[in-house]
Amino acid sequence: MNQPPQVAGHQHDDAWDANWLGVDDIHELFYQQFGNKDGKPVIYLHGGPGGQCSKANTQFFDPQHYHVVLLDQRGAGQSRPNACTENNTTWHLVADIETLRKHLNIPKWHLVFGGSWGSTLALAYAQKHAESVGSLVLRGVFTVREFELKWTSSPGGAATLFPDRFDDFINFLPEEERADHHESYHKRLMSEDTSISHPAAVAWDHYEIGMSTLYPNIEGLQKLEDPSYLLAHARMEAHYFKNRAWLEEGQLLKKENVDKVRHIPMTIVQGRYDVVCPPITAWDLHKAWPESNIHWIDDAGHSATEPGTKRKLIEVCDGYVGLDV
Repeated sequence: MNQPPQVAGHQHDDAWDANWLGVDDIHELFYQQFGNKDGKPVIYLHGGPGGQCSKANTQFFDPQHYHVVLLDQRGAGQSRPNACTENNTTWHLVADIETLRKHLNIPKWHLVFGGSWGSTLALAYAQKHAESVGSLVLRGVFTVREFELKWTSSPGGAATLFPDRFDDFINFLPEEERADHHESYHKRLMSEDTSISHPAAVAWDHYEIGMSTLYPNIEGLQKLEDPSYLLAHARMEAHYFKNRAWLEEGQLLKKENVDKVRHIPMTIVQGRYDVVCPPITAWDLHKAWPESNIHWIDDAGHSATEPGTKRKLIEVCDGYVGLDV
């Protein structure tokens, strides 16, 4: 299968600052800073919940112009303690972004960049702290509506396109646990016994990664060998999705909430064949916020690193350098 050629992103030196920030009696957040110390500040919000950041996430941002901040969210990546769900909700994460902004003496984010779950968090943060956000770039839009959750993990949605992988996801569980597979996975992933939680995490993550790109994602499956990613990603997703991310149904798309941020320049980049975050959500957001820009990538699925998506994200972020925010 011939895959499209890769796209070279912006190249950054190693982080000029990497540290932990204590935000309560439990959690210390790991953050890194790259690019121009005097540049326009951008924060990259990773997906998941429970994903993590790496230097590769800086490639969307020109290091001559941007001061890039990467943040591992509570319980994720190198933040401590790993895979901890205590004091870990959407609104804790929203507060953390604002705490980090103040800690770094950043008056206002020039750009908040979020993909997948990161788009959820970016919207929630902007609607709570509109004065702190100069612009938004969202990819693979996700708003944690009931439809979106069922699309990915219940029969009738993504399972109709990936029936073999969905069967593997369900059949990992003993037959007696399959009637409510969401609850069964949650119970296993929350177990302190790693012989129970880790195999469940492999099955959970393998299912999602396996449908994240239009072409087979061999590189993505290597994440399953990273202990800081494996359990944190699966456990945090199960924790957040069980609780509907502490959002009312459709909260982020309601007119009264979009009105809070309608003045903020915003661009959506959406893979046409995104099976993880169905494209209807990006379209619903654009219809609720017609002042926004939307770019459909006709040869991409969910991942930010697919060539068409990556090329457009770099182009948009390059263009946003000149915004007066």
